Amino acid sequence: MKNNKIAGLIIVVLLIATLCLAQERRKELTILDDEFWWGGCVTDGEFMPFGRENFSRDLYAGTRGNQAQPLLLSSQGRYVWSEEPFAFAIQDDKLIVESRDGDIITGQQGHSLRDAFQFVAQKYFPSTGTIPESLLFTRPQYNTWIELMYDQREDRIRRYASDILTQGFPPGVIMIDDNWQEDYGSWDFHPGRFYNPKGMIDSLHVMGFKVMLWVCPFVSPDSFHCRTLARQNYLLKDKTGGTFMCPWWNGTSAVWDFTNPKAVELFTQSLRELVNKYSVDGFKLDGGDSEFYDGSFRSNRPATPNQHCELWARIGLSFPLNEYRACWKLAGQPLTQRLRDKRHNWEDLQKLVPHILALSLMGYMYVCPDLIGGGEYTSFLDEAKVDEELVVRYAQYSAMMPMMQFSVAPWRVLNQQHLGICRDMARLHQEMGEHILALAQASSRTGEPMVRALEYVWPHRGYAQIKDRFLLGEDILVAPLVEKGKRSRSVVFPPGQWTGDDGTSVHGPCTREIQVPIERLPWYRLTSL
Repeated sequence: MKNNKIAGLIIVVLLIATLCLAQERRKELTILDDEFWWGGCVTDGEFMPFGRENFSRDLYAGTRGNQAQPLLLSSQGRYVWSEEPFAFAIQDDKLIVESRDGDIITGQQGHSLRDAFQFVAQKYFPSTGTIPESLLFTRPQYNTWIELMYDQREDRIRRYASDILTQGFPPGVIMIDDNWQEDYGSWDFHPGRFYNPKGMIDSLHVMGFKVMLWVCPFVSPDSFHCRTLARQNYLLKDKTGGTFMCPWWNGTSAVWDFTNPKAVELFTQSLRELVNKYSVDGFKLDGGDSEFYDGSFRSNRPATPNQHCELWARIGLSFPLNEYRACWKLAGQPLTQRLRDKRHNWEDLQKLVPHILALSLMGYMYVCPDLIGGGEYTSFLDEAKVDEELVVRYAQYSAMMPMMQFSVAPWRVLNQQHLGICRDMARLHQEMGEHILALAQASSRTGEPMVRALEYVWPHRGYAQIKDRFLLGEDILVAPLVEKGKRSRSVVFPPGQWTGDDGTSVHGPCTREIQVPIERLPWYRLTSL
């Protein structure tokens, strides 16, 4: 009888513990009046802030081709955090959050979006105090993808770099994209397309460029390199113990298993060899999306799809000159985060500001928009379909961002007037370079975003749903025009005295209709409160 009572007591205790655990993995919050929420996936930025319409997203293996963070922030100072991916839903006046593995942590700090952000940034992803390579901020970046696509060759890269300077654009970082290598996973220059890679990179350095190479976590199957890595247990395995094959945009490949520290060491060493042998300056680390790891495979140690994405992102910490398009967590780290490839159309251009604001509010400070004109390369296969006005407005939007990146050559697709405007925007970014760099250094100390929503700086003034303009730091208001054919726009000015790029002065708070001819990027500096 006594044993039965003890057994019964144990069962009751276990049931209570299970219920408590389940409660920690599911939270339900009532959305307050005038409360808005941000967070989750960067590519949901156009739907943010949440709170007025029903919405749902599952972050488990669901980073949607860009950065994501297990974080939700409220304009009323509330927050939601978990160390593991969660699913959340806005249903009428409720915010419901559930996790498969990690506890859901909720709380309130202060009464504003900024209050909540500052608290979670310090507690859950504090900044390291370091930034990526400074040239990423002070000069434009140039990516060879749109111009060369899969035909990356030494002569064409040299010509692209030479054209940048000949056309009056400042040198900066140049990224040599996919297909410079012998094979995926075999990171050396293809001898048939590069006859003197060290000489090429030395020449690019003399011209004022730093050089990045594209890499990915995939390995071409049926290659000597793949077989060698498989024998060393450095690749993900399928359930039978064979090599796991992952479909991705370039076919089907094996995948490095970065839960194995020796695999991380070997991969990182292969990149360092490129630095030592050819004087490469850094790497564009593409792929690694959590969606690629949502399959039937085995790894050296158990990990969620999102954790595999995070492990790939950690490799970039060894190289100050880096870039990522997909990332899980690691906000506050010195990693460059670029928006995913956008199509060459006005609809996608209009997503850039809300996506950058979402990226910033998740703690990713060192941000880069998509390639100017759009990074979806099929848009440029027919030159006749290139919208010159769109390329110009893209360049204007990018000029006052922490980073700007060209790929399609403006001198190839634009007339002289539009080319001149893009050149002016590249020079504007260069002129603002030291200011932007100072902002990056300040963000590394404070953990606060470089690009800020108006609601972040001026809370509870009705600015929460403004997402077609942004603040660079605390005191520069940028209001790009992102609608085809328009030459004017309405701008909300927060409190203070604002001096515009055109010399005009505006005393806020107020709303003004301003003129925006094709050559103008409207931006205003706060000169006094």
